[in-house]
Amino acid sequence: MSGEIYMAAAAALAYEKRLEVIANNLANVNTAGFKRDDVAFQAYLSSAESAAATVYPPYPAAQAGASFWVTYESRTDFSPGPLKQTGNRLDLALNGKGFFSVESPDGPVYTRRGNFTLSPDGVLVTQEGWPVQGTSGEIRLDASNAGPAGLDVTVGEDGTVRVSGRDVGRLRIEDVTDTGSLLKIGHGYFKPTDAAETAEPEAARVAQGFLEMSNVEAVRAMTEMIEILRGYESYQRVIRSVDEANAKSINEVGRTS
Repeated sequence: MSGEIYMAAAAALAYEKRLEVIANNLANVNTAGFKRDDVAFQAYLSSAESAAATVYPPYPAAQAGASFWVTYESRTDFSPGPLKQTGNRLDLALNGKGFFSVESPDGPVYTRRGNFTLSPDGVLVTQEGWPVQGTSGEIRLDASNAGPAGLDVTVGEDGTVRVSGRDVGRLRIEDVTDTGSLLKIGHGYFKPTDAAETAEPEAARVAQGFLEMSNVEAVRAMTEMIEILRGYESYQRVIRSVDEANAKSINEVGRTS
């Protein structure tokens, strides 16, 4: 493969990866607690000593294909999304930094998706049935804590959960110093790695009856998608032009006038 075609194909592949991420962001534009992803790219070029060196635009003239390649990395944008009022007493959102702590079958995970519900045993759980963690473990809202008018649940800004005026627990809200140490596992959940360091956020406030929606801006994402498609098509044209030029050169080799 010629160097020109290889470099154009590498760039087209980078655009394709970016398109996949943008499409996934758009698919979750209305998903509560979803955090959009961005893609970062880095080009490398092998020297004569086979040592890899990073290169930046404008890239050097095309060389042998094996000497140039592009890597990509997906990064999550943890900026907050808008709050949507639902009126549901078990819908909770966070104002400020931090995550709700949840106990999954594979260990503790974090989320900003606060559309919680009750298990048959009266435990506050996620839509998957995973217990939402309080400072002292699971938070139980069973009928034994209900008053004459039924189960009246209130959640204070500090995360204190009360049933009919009686404290039943306080939400465990964790802040992660380096969000890059969180592993995105889907459905709005993030798993801490060994490098994750947590602390209680200082300014986090819980909003009851609200949900934090996706931080994806639909118009911006669609504009980026159009830009990506145009860039991808331009590299396709480059590959086609180089291929046609090479074919013409081969056909004319040895031709006599």
